[in-house]
Amino acid sequence: MSVSLADYRAAVRAPGAAVPVLASAVGRLPIAMFGLATLLYVQRETGSFAMAGLVSAGSLAGVSVGSVIQGRVMDRVGPTRPLLLVAGVFALAVAGLVLAIEAGHPLAVLVPAAVAAGLSMPAMPGASRALWADLVPPGPRRDAAYSYEAISLEVFFILGPALAAFLVTAPWPGTGAVAAAAAMVAGSVGFALSAPVRAQRPAPQDPEAPRTGLLGALARPGMRTVALASLGFGLVVGAVEVGVPAVTAAAGSAALGGVLLSAWSVTSVLAGVLYGMRPWPRPLHLRMPVLLAGFGALVVTMALTGPTGSLLVLLLAMLAAGALITPQVTAHSMAVDLVAPTGTATEAFGWVVTAATLGLAAGQSIAGVVVEAAGPPAAFVAGGAAGLVLAGVLWVRRRTLAEAPPAPALATA
Repeated sequence: MSVSLADYRAAVRAPGAAVPVLASAVGRLPIAMFGLATLLYVQRETGSFAMAGLVSAGSLAGVSVGSVIQGRVMDRVGPTRPLLLVAGVFALAVAGLVLAIEAGHPLAVLVPAAVAAGLSMPAMPGASRALWADLVPPGPRRDAAYSYEAISLEVFFILGPALAAFLVTAPWPGTGAVAAAAAMVAGSVGFALSAPVRAQRPAPQDPEAPRTGLLGALARPGMRTVALASLGFGLVVGAVEVGVPAVTAAAGSAALGGVLLSAWSVTSVLAGVLYGMRPWPRPLHLRMPVLLAGFGALVVTMALTGPTGSLLVLLLAMLAAGALITPQVTAHSMAVDLVAPTGTATEAFGWVVTAATLGLAAGQSIAGVVVEAAGPPAAFVAGGAAGLVLAGVLWVRRRTLAEAPPAPALATA
């Protein structure tokens, strides 16, 4: 279904939406910023991209588990109490991580500290998306609201790391990580205490749905396909987020990496809004593999920067690849409505965020090792190739979305 600009305006102006929308924006902006800011912070302190990648991967791995656990709890008790609790724990965990980095502790200390920070990171994306079901009625406005969530989250996944790349040049390299944590805590608390969120009640559960154990919403085959699409997206973006600063650092300007990442975020947003009006391919089961394959192929072309690092070639390739980012994230969000069981909206979207976060962690870690072994352009080849492989997997699994019924019961297969 396509949406218009009027639908977007009507959604964000819905009664009661202003405060949670603003607080959600503050709390979600650093979701991808924190991992990269931590990576750059550790790299500045240790001089090793490989070590920094492992620490950043630890925080992202923690997020991948914490977002699902928090989402499941929010579906059962509502979002206010869980968000307030984890916001406090997250602040303490980040303080511990910063102290460990400043003290020069080894990986055996830094990685667990990063995992603890990631586990307690407030699961704002799922909570924010689930609230729209209470704010706007079904139809084009709700579709526009979900599209807004996808577009804004994508912007945060791209703009956040760009800010991290800028802030690492501050007198203290930990500025980006601390700023990201402060924004998350403030935004989460503001969102949790807003009137529409405090009035939100747990989603109804289907009493006839079969038990699925720890997998929860992921037990449905279509949800696993959406998660794989999100994983592939994260892998590619994670590789780019390390490759671009590495290229610009080799060219003599670490801050320029933030400029380039900002540039492709602008392209992504503009292309995403236009794509939402005329999506292609229209069927979601075809759209996700096609978009991921195109994204991976375009990122591979970023390696044409070569060992000397042609920044003009890099910029042009990034702008082309960036045009396919928002359409992918929007497709993931729309697919959740298609395949997620009733009463699992927050958890289901948590799985999408988890998959993207795991992809970011893997992409950043792999790219960090590849940059040191073969130079910055190799990071783009590795990330793009991973995207192409997972696009092939999505094509094989496309029927799990094409045949997914909107029924409330969970599938057992």
